Amino acid sequence: MNATQQLHKLGQSIWLDNITRELLTSGTLARYINELSVTGLTSNPTIFDHAIQNGNFYDDAIRQKTLAGKSSESLFFELALEDLIEAAELFRPIHDITGGIDGWVSLEVSPLLAEDTAGTIKAAAQLYAQAKCHNLFIKIPGTRAGIPAIEESIFAGVPINVTLLFSRDHYIAAAEAYMRGIERRISAGLDPRVASVASIFVSRWDVAVKDKVQGELRDNRLGIAIATRTYKAYRDMLASKRWQKLARYGTQPQRLLWGSTGTKDPAASDTLYVEALAAPETINTIPEKTLLAFADHGKIRNVLPIDLSFVEAMEEVIAEFNRKGVNDEVLAEELQREGTDSFAKSWNDLIACIASKSDALMQNHPGGN
Repeated sequence: MNATQQLHKLGQSIWLDNITRELLTSGTLARYINELSVTGLTSNPTIFDHAIQNGNFYDDAIRQKTLAGKSSESLFFELALEDLIEAAELFRPIHDITGGIDGWVSLEVSPLLAEDTAGTIKAAAQLYAQAKCHNLFIKIPGTRAGIPAIEESIFAGVPINVTLLFSRDHYIAAAEAYMRGIERRISAGLDPRVASVASIFVSRWDVAVKDKVQGELRDNRLGIAIATRTYKAYRDMLASKRWQKLARYGTQPQRLLWGSTGTKDPAASDTLYVEALAAPETINTIPEKTLLAFADHGKIRNVLPIDLSFVEAMEEVIAEFNRKGVNDEVLAEELQREGTDSFAKSWNDLIACIASKSDALMQNHPGGN
């Protein structure tokens, strides 16, 4: 049994943080499902930007959709949904056997809507309706404008992956938005079983503080400490009276998902965050390179504990960073803004790339100008 299979047996879902048409057509994703216990998949604008720029797997589809009069943004969403719906079919048996808890794929609304609540609500509903795919999450960032959009989307019955969360407070805001949406559905006599996950980004913490601290504080410790703090809040939420009341109606938990778990420090273990964040009833969405490394030589040394002594030790790590001038609350907000800006840049690059490819392909087409 390899390490990914051990994680699966532990109760942590392994999702692939990647999607390309080549991954689907080559049978690689199917192999990851069968051999590495991959049970879901996430995407974002950066992933699609790289996939479309660095190859010709999408060229025929771009040419055909351009001929049909599709514009860059609508063209992109059609491309993305084609890939994600095909991937969702591969995960459908897992989705069915787990009662909808696992076996999901994710598509993000335009990052340009990050501060537009009404626009996000409308886009999430439209994309979910367009997909006609039961195991598709729509990704909404947990920004101030995104939180009310999450509540409204859940109330409307749209499964939501809350993205760009960086702290316990971010997670709690997302969890409360989810519960408000479910509570409103119950009051309205609607089915309370609308799935959601809350995605905490981990490694970006350590990248952000690398040049701000010295000594052992440079050893990629802050992201794991923040994740541990958030995991405790997650477990506390599931034990709360408010959640237990919802559970009695058959509501699914909003599962905690670890994102940004690829190691970015070349001096650190390439499986650092996967090993540190092994925890039941969570999800780890793992970059392909990290997934293969963990399957090859990763080890599950410990399961993330929530006993008081460990939690206190992680809180002391965070306190030490604060004493060295790293305010974790301020940095969480900075990281969320930077993440939003980064996805917006990737989105603009992606749309520009599609437009450029469309023009070039049409120039070479017999009917082109």
